[in-house]
Amino acid sequence: MTTPLVRTGAVAAPALLFGYGTLRLLDGMDGHHHKGSLLWNAGHVMFFAAIVLLAAMAVGARALLPPRDFTNRLVANLAVVATVAGSLAFLWVITGDLNPGFPGLPDALQTAGPAAFELGLLTLLILLVRGHRLPAWSPVAVLFAFLLIIVNLDLIPLAGILLFVGLLPLAGVGRAVRAA
Repeated sequence: MTTPLVRTGAVAAPALLFGYGTLRLLDGMDGHHHKGSLLWNAGHVMFFAAIVLLAAMAVGARALLPPRDFTNRLVANLAVVATVAGSLAFLWVITGDLNPGFPGLPDALQTAGPAAFELGLLTLLILLVRGHRLPAWSPVAVLFAFLLIIVNLDLIPLAGILLFVGLLPLAGVGRAVRAA
């Protein structure tokens, strides 16, 4: 059984990402995104909250893994560290988007942080599949959600829906997720 934190993250984070993407589309309807506008700021706050929830969900989901062997535990722990570290880079950039005077991250960290976040979360989900805690399609749906965002930021609402589908088993809907 999943914890309330994992269930909440699995449902609320995709909903917040969908909301962010929708507000982003509305803000850009005239062809320009208006940094500092109500839609911009509200969307970025939603994005910030989604990233926090996904990182917290990853930490909580780590406990769902069966304690097979040292290598499995090591990979799971590294996946959680990558997810959390990557989320911190995401949060730094979002904070800079919300506060123009906030110092920016070096370009390398702006690229590596989100990549670490995504790879860490996907690795953790794959380990949950290997441990018979998630269906095999779950990380596939999450991967496609991430790829949609990479292809075009206007696809963020669709990515939010795919992320919801991929994380739905962690919300305790459908096939039960067993604790280790």
